Amino acid sequence: MRPRILFGLCLAAASEALAQEVHSVGNIFRPLGDSADSVMRLSVLTLVICAAIFLVVAGLLAYAIVRFRSRAGDDGTEPAQVYGSNQIEIAWTVIPILIVFVLTMSTARVIAAIEDKRAPADAVKVTVVGHQWWWEFRYPELGITCANELHIPLNTKAKPQYTFLTLESADVAHSFWVPQLAGKTDVIPNRSNKMWLDARETGVYLGNCAEYCGTQHANMLIRVVVDTPEDFEKWAAAQKMEAAGDGPSASRKTFLSLNCVNCHTVRGTPAAGKFGPDLTHLMSRQTIASGMVPNTAHNLNAWVRDPQATKPGNLMPDMQLDEQQVEQVTTYLSSLK
Repeated sequence: MRPRILFGLCLAAASEALAQEVHSVGNIFRPLGDSADSVMRLSVLTLVICAAIFLVVAGLLAYAIVRFRSRAGDDGTEPAQVYGSNQIEIAWTVIPILIVFVLTMSTARVIAAIEDKRAPADAVKVTVVGHQWWWEFRYPELGITCANELHIPLNTKAKPQYTFLTLESADVAHSFWVPQLAGKTDVIPNRSNKMWLDARETGVYLGNCAEYCGTQHANMLIRVVVDTPEDFEKWAAAQKMEAAGDGPSASRKTFLSLNCVNCHTVRGTPAAGKFGPDLTHLMSRQTIASGMVPNTAHNLNAWVRDPQATKPGNLMPDMQLDEQQVEQVTTYLSSLK
């Protein structure tokens, strides 16, 4: 690839990331939520203590190497040995116990503060369902279901706003982790776990499934979109509406005639499948394939044509559609806004 083309692609990618205010993945040292802030402070305490232990041990080791190294003229006798020092034995017993005690109590305090937080009356409640390999987000009080992109309102001092999640799995063990907003919480079959999120800045926060769950585990991505309270209300109102699509009737008819309707839901149409993501407002999402590729007409066409080429091993089968069917289905899906 020519350097000029490569530079252009990098510049375009950087510009897109800046425009969307995408926050970095895995940066626990820049927390933007109360829960993540508590985890970060505990992490720093642990690192400081471990660094102090390392410096003490390494310093003593370096001193011993230099002080008691072999020198010219040594007669080969060992240095004076120390036996039965009560002071040393007490020190290397008591100090590790105190260190373990401090770390244990600090960890227990942070865990208790996070897990014991109660949901305010105005908290947004979301049921998160982990699938191989995508995320389903249900807002039971709002009557909204969407996939892979979780919208939450901004938390401010003037208007504190928290989102409480109920985590469930439809198949195997997963783990929900958005580093800058909260620590990870496992998503276990036949069990409901709880966690909560808040964010101090608007933008898109990136996360990932943090528990190996199969072939496409690394591409089971999470996007948390933090909106201002006003924008969140607008988004919720739009998501509540039926979106049968305004594309050509032939495209709609083709989509509804295929087995797509057995797996996907489009409210306002006979499509009522529950196995795959809800497609009612597909084009309101920034990405497809659980965050793998941008939601563009080209990528959507490629996904419909052969989903295995984009995300090998995913559970959406190749429908073996002919060229006309691919174009009509893509046209219809592109109208679901």
